[in-house]
Amino acid sequence: MTDLPEVRGTLTPDRPLNDLTWLRVGGPADWLFQPADLDDLQAFLAALPPETAVFPMGVGSNLIVRDGGIRAVVIRLGRGFNGIEIEGRRVTAGAAALDAHVARRAAAQGVDLTFLRTIPGSIGGAVRMNAGCYGTYVADHLQSIELVLRDGTLKTFPAADLNLQYRQSTLPEGAVIVSATFEASEREPATLEALMEEQLAKRDASQPTKDRTAGSTFRNPAGYSSTGRADDTHELKAWKVIDEAGMRGATLGGAVMNEMHSNFLTNAGGATAADLENLGERIRKKVYETSGVTLQWEIMRVGEPTPEDAGG
Repeated sequence: MTDLPEVRGTLTPDRPLNDLTWLRVGGPADWLFQPADLDDLQAFLAALPPETAVFPMGVGSNLIVRDGGIRAVVIRLGRGFNGIEIEGRRVTAGAAALDAHVARRAAAQGVDLTFLRTIPGSIGGAVRMNAGCYGTYVADHLQSIELVLRDGTLKTFPAADLNLQYRQSTLPEGAVIVSATFEASEREPATLEALMEEQLAKRDASQPTKDRTAGSTFRNPAGYSSTGRADDTHELKAWKVIDEAGMRGATLGGAVMNEMHSNFLTNAGGATAADLENLGERIRKKVYETSGVTLQWEIMRVGEPTPEDAGG
């Protein structure tokens, strides 16, 4: 892939991705494209040979890039895609806008998207994963998204067309989310601010927010996230079956299953992507042996292992 279209943004060959992920692991992308704006993104995709693979990447909060890197053009949106507009109960946010920033800006205008406040990452990733917490999901508020398709066409998709389910959605191959529009109820800004402070305190008391993690490692087997309600049950939470398998604190190389919360895979220092992924697979196997539950990864894993890790 040497004959790529001209761009106004930044196009970097053989770009290591480890510093762009929260776990700080991963090999290089063949190319990293950071478009200047929407026109730049559309023109690039339209001119890019159709056989060239594309991987849209957010802020790397829920991602393991394998040590051999990604054989694709990785597209990472930046400042030209992080605007936030609020009109009445409607909030339109660029895909690169951080979830927490959207929650705070909306709250200041009296719009309740507080569930986004404690979700790590950006809006594009939140839509793709139908992110949620405290019993509220993106699907509960999303109205539509704007996508740039692989051929460079800009298209609006209503939320109903995305097949939003627990931690998943259906999007066209190679498409890049550029913005999302939400609608939510209105409440007093001071009330919303207090609610977000309460959520942050609850998160910081129960999750290793100061450690190098990628958020929850595995989906809850029951197919829903913790609601935070007093009547929430924990029989089939991922952390519970990991604990029952005796895997809290399990280690492999520089990877550890966090002692504070056993569903947080952690780079404790010097971990490779292979350390992290292999420890996760070891935990999945142990959980299945002890409880019969097959844990599903919530962290996205992409790219190729090194020849050594692949066994050849």
